Amino acid sequence: MVTKKHSEIVDNLRYLELLSQSFPTIADASTEIINLQAILNLPKGTEHFLADIHGEYEAFQHILKNASGNIKRKVNELFGNSLRESEKRELCTLIYYPEQKLVLVKEVEKDLRDWYSITLLRLVSVCRDVSSKYTRSKVRKSLPDEFSYIIQELLHERTDDSDKAAYVNTIIRTIIDTGRADDFIIAISNVIQRLAIDQLHILGDIYDRGPGAHIIMDTLASYHHWDMQWGNHDVLWMGASAGNDVCICNVLRISLRYANLTTLEEGYGINLVPLTTFAIDVYGDDPCEEFAPHLTGENADIDDKMARLTAMMHKAIAVIQFKLECQLFAKYPEWNMADRSILHKVDYAKGTIMLDGVEYPLCSNHFPTIDPKHPDVLTAEEQGLMEKLHRSFTVSEKLRRHIGVMLQHGCMYYICNNNLLFHASVPLNDDGTLKEVEVYGKKYSGKKLLHAIGMLIRSAFQNDSDPDERAYAIDYFAYLWCGKDSPLFDKSKMATFERYFIADKSTWHESKGNYFKLRDDEHVVDGIMDAFGVTGVNRHIINGHVPVHVGSGENPIKAGGKLLVIDGGFSQAYHKETGIAGYTLVYHSRSLQLVQHEPFTSKEEAVKNETDIKSTTQMVEFSAHRLLVADTDVGAELRQQIIDLEQLLYAYRHGLITEK
Repeated sequence: MVTKKHSEIVDNLRYLELLSQSFPTIADASTEIINLQAILNLPKGTEHFLADIHGEYEAFQHILKNASGNIKRKVNELFGNSLRESEKRELCTLIYYPEQKLVLVKEVEKDLRDWYSITLLRLVSVCRDVSSKYTRSKVRKSLPDEFSYIIQELLHERTDDSDKAAYVNTIIRTIIDTGRADDFIIAISNVIQRLAIDQLHILGDIYDRGPGAHIIMDTLASYHHWDMQWGNHDVLWMGASAGNDVCICNVLRISLRYANLTTLEEGYGINLVPLTTFAIDVYGDDPCEEFAPHLTGENADIDDKMARLTAMMHKAIAVIQFKLECQLFAKYPEWNMADRSILHKVDYAKGTIMLDGVEYPLCSNHFPTIDPKHPDVLTAEEQGLMEKLHRSFTVSEKLRRHIGVMLQHGCMYYICNNNLLFHASVPLNDDGTLKEVEVYGKKYSGKKLLHAIGMLIRSAFQNDSDPDERAYAIDYFAYLWCGKDSPLFDKSKMATFERYFIADKSTWHESKGNYFKLRDDEHVVDGIMDAFGVTGVNRHIINGHVPVHVGSGENPIKAGGKLLVIDGGFSQAYHKETGIAGYTLVYHSRSLQLVQHEPFTSKEEAVKNETDIKSTTQMVEFSAHRLLVADTDVGAELRQQIIDLEQLLYAYRHGLITEK
């Protein structure tokens, strides 16, 4: 009798034949089933969520190294009162910065051999603890080749086992005797850092404001397991790399606004000499007071001459940006952004601007490159400058490589373990329902909207894309940056011109979209998650984009705990505004924890004085039972693999497929 199961397996035979190439015998398939069933019962790996890093590479790297305090928590749990606080601080600092800390230890430690013996055993204990939730195979793959065997032996043998104490002690002694102690400490510290975080989620805005976005991208390019949801500042740099001149101007303007040219010049080799020369020639007699750079962090002490030059360059590129925006908004009337063709609203003779029926005086009226009759037309010199800048951005090999990394690991949204991740918003109607937005001639909402935008972004970098679609995609980066219904912006306007040229701050106001107005409403948040297919009792939306003003009493936990905003202001430019220096979210097998950080001083300070980022942990949710791999998305995939392998076993045992 042919059963339903038999018929299903016969229908699936072509796939099972392919599967049999990886598992050619009953024994192979059975062993894999046993392995997968065991993995399902391991504790869930730790997920780490960060958003809005904005070039602050030292703080970012430190938080990766300390896993938002997770390593310090492990050290405290392991050693409790058996170590003094100073010893635990030293051990943590050694794990975070082994190369630098070893130099300082050697300067003060009188009995270095004894210190090595004790420290190596402590590091092995920490490594054993952070590796305990993974399979031996996964741990082995994370180990450096030169110490793989030794670390494996030390992780699985203990000095409190009388039969193995001499064996372990001999390994430790031999590491020291052969002069490999430093190398081993560096290697095992890096393993601890890696195993402390199983998966890293970056919820957008790696770029702008801070000095080291390129360093962050270098770090991520070699990171073991991460994903990214693109932010508005990320797509701005994507657009610049793709050749969108409005994006190029915005990238330069923001970099000059914060006097952070390191990423441009040192990171990506962007040649700013043509812009410098042009700015001196055209704006050399202009005070450019409105364009004085915002000085924070390592740029706070630049001299007056450099600040003056930066202001001239800043104004030069801003004026070109306003011209190019007028041209682009006229090209695409369907974007409904004609009201942002700001240069057409200026009365250059009177030095005023008309906005919403009200006339405002301009703070300054020096526009030597603007023809009042044709305010959006570039001069010949501006056109030549943009051609040089365009080429500099589009031929930057390293920038293109980093954009490729973001395309490889990124998307507009991601659903992982009952959490919906995106950078900024999902456009909504006034009643909280999903809003339809036109993208390249078609209307989409919610999940389909974010997917369509993600596909359009990718087409901008694909040579085999339809030429018209690719050209539109490159232009569309500007809309994603400042469009009213862009899910990466979602405001009434970007009041860049007003902030520079109008003293009346009422004109600076940017009305937030409905998502930001309604995101504390549980019904609205549930509706979004339903539309995206996010299920589970403990489901959440997690995003960043808008800094949480903790100092003013704002709570990052919204909609009854269903929505978490983790932009607390990584960027130094936001510290006074938010009152803190960023949030991170840690989701491990026991709980979901929101970690609030105070400003990071410097790597040198952390190594020398063993200071860590001061952080406050807030429990968002606590699980009554320890979450297992079986409770995760990976668990669902493994269960499906088990079903497939069980079908393969049936096919072998019933002669439908022959063992190899």
